[in-house]
Amino acid sequence: MDIFEKLNTNLGPLGKHSELSEGYFMFPKLEGEIAPRMRFRGKEVLNWSLNNYLGLANQPEVRKADADAATKWGAAYPMGARMMSGNTDLHEQLESELAEFVGKEKTYLLNYGYQGIMSVIDSLIDRKDVIVYDGECHACIIDALRMHMGKRFVFPHNDMESCEKQLVRAERLTKETGGGILVITEGVFGMTGDMGNLKEIVKLKDKFQFRLLVDDAHGFGTMGKTGAGSGEEQEVQGQIDLYFSTFAKSMASIGAFIAGDEKVIHYLKYNMRSQIFAKALPLIMVEGALKRLDLLKNRPEFKANLWKIVHALQNGLKEKGFSIGTTNSPVTPVVLNGTVGEAATLSKDLRENYNIFCSVVISPVVPKGMIILRLIPTAVHSLEDVVETISAFEAIKEKLSSGYYKTTELAASFGE
Repeated sequence: MDIFEKLNTNLGPLGKHSELSEGYFMFPKLEGEIAPRMRFRGKEVLNWSLNNYLGLANQPEVRKADADAATKWGAAYPMGARMMSGNTDLHEQLESELAEFVGKEKTYLLNYGYQGIMSVIDSLIDRKDVIVYDGECHACIIDALRMHMGKRFVFPHNDMESCEKQLVRAERLTKETGGGILVITEGVFGMTGDMGNLKEIVKLKDKFQFRLLVDDAHGFGTMGKTGAGSGEEQEVQGQIDLYFSTFAKSMASIGAFIAGDEKVIHYLKYNMRSQIFAKALPLIMVEGALKRLDLLKNRPEFKANLWKIVHALQNGLKEKGFSIGTTNSPVTPVVLNGTVGEAATLSKDLRENYNIFCSVVISPVVPKGMIILRLIPTAVHSLEDVVETISAFEAIKEKLSSGYYKTTELAASFGE
């Protein structure tokens, strides 16, 4: 088969119906200021689909910092990679403040999260090393593992018995190769909302020699007493060898960082190809991140407001009989049973008739026959938003149970 001819054979159930899905279910266009209420297809919708956890995206102080930085520096400064001509005092200041906040010796700024963690993993390991990782790790981690020329062993999500078995296999192999073991998990898993079992993984260091890398994109700013993340929440931050997070969630921006021991960060600075051969994070983003970090550290009311909404939403859903899985973070998955066609029709009904916009997750991301409506509460949602949403969910759940969504033309067009 020609390389281009095969492209349309793996689109997935929604992609095969692009005339129905594009612009509605996939690649939707939200308009207006970033807020709980935005516009979708000309109508105001209550939006639960943005990772703006602390509500910083449109905080006046943040907007002013971004605007002032744009006026001062423009979009281009600095030109070049950090190693060559793109380093500044402000980059180093942000790194220093981040390291102090997450309790690590050093931090290195990364221009993008997805690209950044791939490059971290690629730089750390070679063909002699073995990776042991949680099966529900994010796509960026899976893509990094695909580049690994050595062995990798996966354990089912948060299954510590299996994790230990994979470490036995890894240890046996590294005794032959002379390599090391890297364990990778997440602080908060973005789909299910539960935390990685960091405390139990750290305990395994008593039996095995390995290093632990934690991707805490959804935990940084939301978890722990100060917001320093899932390691702080589970009181094991000091045992995490490499701590990674992105600015795309709680910081409502672009960029990322990796934090750890000074000698390891020093090594990464001189070996991460995605940073050596790419432009430094622009100063607009750096100054904006400094302001966001300042608010994250010194304005605890943002995190408190977030958790007020989280508790109201999650408790309210459970009281109405909804399953929200095992989440113990702000990420709120509402688990339903139904076909892809029912999911498509339910989503359209929810947006058109109840004015609720949220992410809809279907097979193959979740098992066939399961639908997840993924809600992301933020500090700028209100308790009235929660009441309105739970009422709408009650209505669509009743329709789903009655078979209503099976009978519509849209559902039929997607098949089973």
